[in-house]
Amino acid sequence: MKLSMFKFNLPKELIAEHPAKNREDSRLMVVERATGKISHKKFKDIINYFDDGDVLVLNDTKVFPARMYGNKEKTGAKIEVFLLRELNAESRLWDVLVDPARKIRIGNKLYFGENDNLVAEVIDNTTSRGRTLRFLYDGSYEEFRKVLYDLGETPLPKYIKRANEPEDTERYQTVFAKNEGAVAAPTAGLHFSRELLKRLEIKGVQFAPLTLHVGLGTFRTVEVEDLTKHKMESEEALISSDACKIVNNAKLKKKKVCAVGTTVMRGIESSVSTTGELNPYVGWTNKFIFPPYEFSVANCMITNFHMPESTLLMMVSAFGGYDLITKAYKEAIKEKYRFYSYGDAMLII
Repeated sequence: MKLSMFKFNLPKELIAEHPAKNREDSRLMVVERATGKISHKKFKDIINYFDDGDVLVLNDTKVFPARMYGNKEKTGAKIEVFLLRELNAESRLWDVLVDPARKIRIGNKLYFGENDNLVAEVIDNTTSRGRTLRFLYDGSYEEFRKVLYDLGETPLPKYIKRANEPEDTERYQTVFAKNEGAVAAPTAGLHFSRELLKRLEIKGVQFAPLTLHVGLGTFRTVEVEDLTKHKMESEEALISSDACKIVNNAKLKKKKVCAVGTTVMRGIESSVSTTGELNPYVGWTNKFIFPPYEFSVANCMITNFHMPESTLLMMVSAFGGYDLITKAYKEAIKEKYRFYSYGDAMLII
C-alpha cells in the first residue's frame, strides 16, 4: 500500500466547521462488507443494527483545554502553546508544541494571562516544533491546574477557522468522557447522546469502556510513500479486565463487538492474545494499522469521514476493504456528507 492510494479531492465546503444541531442527528452511512451495499440513514438509526448482547467499545478519554496563548519576554510576540502531556506534576513540566517554533529557544520565558499571572520557561527542545516547558507557579497543584484550565481553550483542529464558541466546550467532548488526558476528541463517540445510549441499554446492548488518550500522533501527516516506513507517535492506553470480560464474552456468543472509532480499534488491537481474546492493558501504543490487516476483536466499526492521506482513513480501509471504502467515500462526496471531527458518521458491518 502506497500513500498516493489514499489521495482524493475533498471539496472544502464538506469539511464541517460546526457540529450537527443535535448529536444523534448527524447523517449515517451504513456500509455492509459482505454485500458491498451502502445505505443512508440518521445516526439515531444505529439502534436498529444492534441487539441484546452486542457490545459497543467506547473511548472514555476526556479532552482538556490544551491550547494556550502567551507572550514572549522582551519582544511580547504572541506564541501559541499546545499542551501535549504532563511530564512531571511536581516540577510542573510539560511536553508542548509552540507556534511559531522558530522564535522560541531554550531559556526563553513566556507569560500567560492578562496580568502575566503564569510564567513558563523553555528548558529543552524535544523536536523541531516541540519544547519542554517548566511552569513557574508557587501555589498548590490543584490551583495550578485550575489556572491552566482558565487560560486554556478547547483544542479544536486547526482546519476550523473560527474562534472557540461556548458550544465547543461541551460538543467537542463525548457524553461519556471521564478520564482526562486527550488533546483531541475521539470523534466517532461525539454522535451519541445520553438518550441514545439509554435506548441502546434498554435494548440489551452492553458498553465496554477503555481509555486511549488521543495525541497529535493520530493526525500527524504521513510523509513517506511506503506506508511500512511511517512511525506513529505513541498514545497512552488503559483497558480494564472488566471491559475485556464484556468483549470476550460477546465474542464467545458470536455477538457484534463494535469499535466506536479508530482510537478504540487501535487500543483493542494493541492488546490481543494469539487466540483473539482481548487482554487488560496499561501502557503506550504506537500501532499503525493499514491494509492488508487481520483484525482480531471487533467485527463492526463506527467512524467519521476522514481526511485524504490520513492514518485514520488507512485504518478504515483496512477494516472495510480498500475498494469498498474508496467507493463509499466517492458516494459520501456525491451525497455531500460532512467530513472530519464535527462531521457525519459511517457504520461498517
